[in-house]
Amino acid sequence: MFSMKRGPENKKLLELIVELKKANKGIWRKAADELSKPTRRRPEVNVSKIERYAKDGSVILVPGKVLGSGFITKKVTVAAFNFSGTAKSNIAKSGGKAIQISQLLSENPQGKDVLILI
Repeated sequence: MFSMKRGPENKKLLELIVELKKANKGIWRKAADELSKPTRRRPEVNVSKIERYAKDGSVILVPGKVLGSGFITKKVTVAAFNFSGTAKSNIAKSGGKAIQISQLLSENPQGKDVLILI
């Protein structure tokens, strides 16, 4: 017999989910729900999608991974659980910042003016 995994096993991810649920705000609750999904169901967003939907100077939350396909010219702050190396360099080249979700939560606990991309 084998046992099936249920939910994330990554300790860092589990701690983040608990932290987001404690914040008890709509955007953080939605992010926690998305991060609780199996790896294959978590959002993977390309920088081209961020370019398409973000405005210059905005704050973007991706409850999953940001991938480096495409180009970005806007100066945005992107918070995600994980970034590909190409995505980080593309965001930095455009003058933006790539940060972890926990850092965004500590800087903006109310979640004001944050756009969530799924």
